[in-house]
Amino acid sequence: MTRTTRHRAARTEPAGPTGPARPTDPVDAAAPANDAPDNAPDSDTPDAPDDAPATPRRRSPLLRTVTAAAVLAPLGLAGWLGWQAVGGPDRGTPDAAPAPAATSTDTPGPADTGPATAPTAGAATDPAFPAPAPTAPGAPNDPTVAPTTATTLAGRTVLLDPGHNTGSFAHTAEINRKVDIGNARKECDTTGTSTNAGYTEAEYSLDVVRRTRAILAARGATVVLVHDGDRPWGPCIDERARAGNTAHADAAVSVHGDGGPASGSGFHVIMPAKVVAGKANTSAIVDPSHRLGLLLRENFHRATGEPYADYTASQGLDTRSDLGGLNLSTVPKVFIECGNMRNPADARRMTDPQWRQQAAQGIADALTAFLTTR
Repeated sequence: MTRTTRHRAARTEPAGPTGPARPTDPVDAAAPANDAPDNAPDSDTPDAPDDAPATPRRRSPLLRTVTAAAVLAPLGLAGWLGWQAVGGPDRGTPDAAPAPAATSTDTPGPADTGPATAPTAGAATDPAFPAPAPTAPGAPNDPTVAPTTATTLAGRTVLLDPGHNTGSFAHTAEINRKVDIGNARKECDTTGTSTNAGYTEAEYSLDVVRRTRAILAARGATVVLVHDGDRPWGPCIDERARAGNTAHADAAVSVHGDGGPASGSGFHVIMPAKVVAGKANTSAIVDPSHRLGLLLRENFHRATGEPYADYTASQGLDTRSDLGGLNLSTVPKVFIECGNMRNPADARRMTDPQWRQQAAQGIADALTAFLTTR
């Protein structure tokens, strides 16, 4: 918008008996002087000739005032026009050329900014301080990042699998029972690992899964949990896979913490190998699971700053054929080992609630990108 300032000249009242003329209410500079009485002498009347009587007629104070106003008004108007050309009090500097049209009708132009102030760093309207470029990765055109709204994932179902169970320590007989994973038989479940201070993988994974569920639900997804801390042990790995299949999930993620050598650190993502054996057939999910794995690696790293594992996998990615939760899945599914709980630095991060929220954000963003981009 362009703000227009109307400038007005001062009208002058006649001088009083002892003082000079004083300004009163402003009037338009171009307006005619109309305050003189109808019978006042015209200010353009010439003076009396030299041979006039010795005692010349004296003009009234009112006449002198009107005459002065008539002479000064054009001069004041000319001065105002010149002053306006070089900049009034609301402009600061003269406009060299018309400002380009603003992209929004609500965006003020240069004349609307009022008195000059120090520029704000990063102000989009000042070419000397351009808006900062998006940080890559994560730029608007980055295919690993999906925009989100309250309905982004409406109609989508996500399966989240919190690794292990805090009660499994008391149910060793049950979790040691072997189950069929297609190409082998493995224990129903394991207790999982823990930090040196005793913070368990089962506690970590359940907390992160609950945080992830909240983010995905806010985006409109239907979120199914394999368990929500409401079971005394398990479930077994074949049941974990079956939960996603039964829910017809669009994607599934199993959340874990690793128990590697104390000298190693970092996270990695595990994707299913092609397994066609017995009750296992991953042919249809290998490729989409690989895409999900790549998105999870990028988004988790971006959200947490956690490096790729330096003691296992390759560049944060691994492909395995010995995990029942992957072998028996008929929906795209991956595992994430969020860090090495036996490493002191990783353990400090994984026990920090703020970092776990970042971990949940990375997992949720990966699933969102997977379900909304191709």
